[in-house]
Amino acid sequence: MDLNHTLPQAIWPAELLLGEGPVWEARTGRFFFVDIHGCALHAWTPATDARQSWKMPERIGWLIPRKNGDGYMAGFQSGIVHLTLEPELRWEPMAQPHPGEPSVRLNDAKADAFGRIWAGSMDNDDPARCKGRLARLDPDLQCTVVETGIYIANGPAIAPDARWMLHTDSFLNTVYRYKLDASGNITDKSVWRVFSEDEGTPDGMTLDSEGRVWIAFWGGACIRCFTPDAECLQTIAIPASQVTSISFGGTDLQTMLVTTARVGLGDAELAQYPLSGSVFTLRTGATGVLPLAFG
Repeated sequence: MDLNHTLPQAIWPAELLLGEGPVWEARTGRFFFVDIHGCALHAWTPATDARQSWKMPERIGWLIPRKNGDGYMAGFQSGIVHLTLEPELRWEPMAQPHPGEPSVRLNDAKADAFGRIWAGSMDNDDPARCKGRLARLDPDLQCTVVETGIYIANGPAIAPDARWMLHTDSFLNTVYRYKLDASGNITDKSVWRVFSEDEGTPDGMTLDSEGRVWIAFWGGACIRCFTPDAECLQTIAIPASQVTSISFGGTDLQTMLVTTARVGLGDAELAQYPLSGSVFTLRTGATGVLPLAFG
């Protein structure tokens, strides 16, 4: 079953070392995304093509709006901060899931229906060191590490009712499924799907309004759509080899923003994929779900 989709269009130049963390903010009509290694946050307004950029004091992996409208929560290398962008840039440390380990950084996160943030991490200096964690930040700012023994935490994708979650260890090419309860406990961890090297490495992911799972593939030059039971429905080629993450947005939640990376690519790979490091948009034929906020 193929959904009708448009061709990907590059809307941001091929300059991102490690583009990541796309998220739609309906309140301001902006897509946000980050350049982790470039230590930068960017915003793009589809309605006007307005572009904004903020230099960050350190690596930043993601941005999640606060439900009360008071700025954002952001994942810095050093921990979770309360970030204010306008009228001036300010940040305040809120939580540290990996104290005393400066090489471990936050990598990807999502909010759930209870206003909690689920944030994964990895060892930035050596991803083969199994130092990543999955942490939960509750609205009262209590931070709990719920799982250790992760190499490269990616995703997650959380059910709209917060009863289950998919979470990826990209180093193992494996997506896992967990049950969640109202208190934020995770149970019944199981393998959702293991991917082959030929398919690429599963990276960021999102859900659509029909419950389908969309995953970006690092090294796969594509995004793929799956049923809730991990059956592949569709593959959409992206003109960049290292596709990192995806998010639905726009006023109808039918525009997909796709982030990519150019870090680590040699001359031959950049010649084959000169748009690596760009941000793309396309219409997939699916409708997304509104991203949730913290608090």
